[in-house]
Amino acid sequence: MKLVRYEAGCGPRLGVVASDGVIDLDTAGVPFRTMLEIVDEGPEALGAIRTAVADRKADHALADVRLLAPIERPGKFLAIGMNYQKHLEESERIGAGSPKQQLWFNKQTSCVNDPYGDIEPGVTEKLDYEVELGLVIGKRAKSVAEADALDHVFGYFVANDVSARDWQFHSPTFTMGKSFDTHGPIGPWIVTADEVQDPQALDLTCYVNGELRQSSNTSLMIYPIAKQISYLSTAFTLEPGDLIATGTPEGVGVGREPPVFLHKGDVVRCEVSGIGAIENRVA
Repeated sequence: MKLVRYEAGCGPRLGVVASDGVIDLDTAGVPFRTMLEIVDEGPEALGAIRTAVADRKADHALADVRLLAPIERPGKFLAIGMNYQKHLEESERIGAGSPKQQLWFNKQTSCVNDPYGDIEPGVTEKLDYEVELGLVIGKRAKSVAEADALDHVFGYFVANDVSARDWQFHSPTFTMGKSFDTHGPIGPWIVTADEVQDPQALDLTCYVNGELRQSSNTSLMIYPIAKQISYLSTAFTLEPGDLIATGTPEGVGVGREPPVFLHKGDVVRCEVSGIGAIENRVA
């Protein structure tokens, strides 16, 4: 299923995408208040939703609603850096170094933005884009073996790890430059894990004003998703609703020669095959 949060004139609502429309969950008789509740209840909630929406017609056309970030404020928003070999090489070329283990940083959860929301540059003069496959943790994970790691994934979404490059290295944790308000667009919905046969076989593309900037496949990750979850859960518990951005491939603006950054009016479109696309304009 594709689970959405949307607004159609009556505040945030929860729904399921059906063809080119949205079935409202409350109208269908499953009145969950938040997406976090659905994630926390897991298979029971999904079973109830599937039963409720079976053979129902859409309540709204997709074109008539405004899609919201598909999950409310998560507990954690974690992102891995330099997880594709060619991106690692372009990062080394600009002096970012080469990590000897998985390199993780936090995106403050206040950066979460809608899938079609505007990106506010703030004070940065070096605004950059990063298409990524994102995932939502669905079951608590602590000291999880790689073989069991994907069992803890609730679903997947498209992410743009918007980066303020001139602020990124103000701290070795990257947090300042990765967490500006609106710099975490996600969506357009959550595709439940059962519908993603192999998350390590998905195409990623990023376009700026229609020009292809990034093109790769999740099979080229240095650390696949199972290794990421296992590694993180060795140190701390991953909880339902936590978000993970799994890395970006080469082609980011700062890695181009010369560097090319985003400016007012630019439109960034990030796509992941089998998941969907998000599109954000620089305000």
